[in-house]
Amino acid sequence: MSGKTNKQAQRTNWPVTILLIIGCITIFFPLYMAVIIAFKKPSEMTNDVSGALSLPSSWSLDNFREAMEVTDFWRSLGNSLLITIITVVLAILIHGIAAYAIGRSMSKSKVYNFLYLYIVSGMFVPFAILMMPLVKQTAQMGIANRFGVIVLYLVFYMPINLLLYKGYLTNIPIALEEAARVDGATTWRTYWSIVFPIMKPMHATVAVLTAMAVWNDVMTPLVILSGTGVNTLPLAQLNFQTQFGTNYNLAFASYLLALIPILLFYIVCQKQIINGVVNGAVK
Repeated sequence: MSGKTNKQAQRTNWPVTILLIIGCITIFFPLYMAVIIAFKKPSEMTNDVSGALSLPSSWSLDNFREAMEVTDFWRSLGNSLLITIITVVLAILIHGIAAYAIGRSMSKSKVYNFLYLYIVSGMFVPFAILMMPLVKQTAQMGIANRFGVIVLYLVFYMPINLLLYKGYLTNIPIALEEAARVDGATTWRTYWSIVFPIMKPMHATVAVLTAMAVWNDVMTPLVILSGTGVNTLPLAQLNFQTQFGTNYNLAFASYLLALIPILLFYIVCQKQIINGVVNGAVK
């Protein structure tokens, strides 16, 4: 009986295994292409497949140095970091408080149920529909700058963050808050002293998801910051694309440079992200 059990335990689930292998190839192949093209010289770029997949004849950082000059890397990096960090911090503070206020009041009033569904429904509104009205509105309000981009990001990512926070709040016993109120704590004090620290895994999840979305976004800075002379990294990388072609060597080198900060941030917060997603998914 025990031998039969061991055979069942050791049986390989081939459909799942094959899907995982295909998924890994799908992820690592573009990354491999990006790395080898970033280190190749333009003269090594050929149209045949074997030439495109071959390793560089010599590994050089010349493409990276030139890409940093073309994109004004340090200034663009500073703009991206500024917008991303401020957006993430404000998203955690504002969206967390909003989720707590709405989530804990939904059982008391249908108004909060409607408000929750109204905000979450914003996920289904395409940015293309809002793009031109937002350009006009931000220009009239005088916020067609980095401040305006941050405000728009806080609005755009509020639906998904509210959904995540609200889902996580269902795992926090209300008894903890009731005990705090018995001890004389106000709602404000209860949130910051008890609820906010408990939501640490979800804070990390929201931080990384928001940071990745903001860091890689092109359209919002493109339409809002156009003509201001302020570039984020994704916006500066458009310099490699011209009417007559694309300099792939410099472009891929620039993409790898832009990948490093957000990748390090993800690695640091990885454990908290997994806990936050798992717990936030429990209804």
